[in-house]
Amino acid sequence: MPTNTRFAVAVHVLAYLAGMAAVGRTTPVGSEELAGSTAVNPVHVRKVLGPLRAAGLLRSRAGAHGGWDLAADPGDITLAQVWRLLQGDDPVLGLHGPNPACGVGQAVQRALVDLDADIRDVVETRLAAVTVADLIADPDLVAQIAAVGALLR
Repeated sequence: MPTNTRFAVAVHVLAYLAGMAAVGRTTPVGSEELAGSTAVNPVHVRKVLGPLRAAGLLRSRAGAHGGWDLAADPGDITLAQVWRLLQGDDPVLGLHGPNPACGVGQAVQRALVDLDADIRDVVETRLAAVTVADLIADPDLVAQIAAVGALLR
């Protein structure tokens, strides 16, 4: 089980917001509603979405009628953008620091760091081919988003 689920939560929220916009919702979606859909704490939702807001992908409004909405077209938001914003320079693999006196550990670490860079490139290339609009292209998914939104509002 991965320990870093920020990417998955962010993609879920982006698809949810895009789906809500697709069915005509014009009001922002609150963190409580997003937390209900993603099954994570509203504080975690806000932490995950902060970098997306800073990058101009989302807007947030404070207050009783505040919440989140898309600031960019879903067709212009690639999953690679989201990945880079949330993954940063963190390794893709579960790397650890070996004993500095262990030659084996040092050699394995160098190999894994190189492999991690290769994997990062492959992941980013694949994610660059998928947009949020692609995720909600299925009318059944949009209908499910609308139904969940009606329950959580």
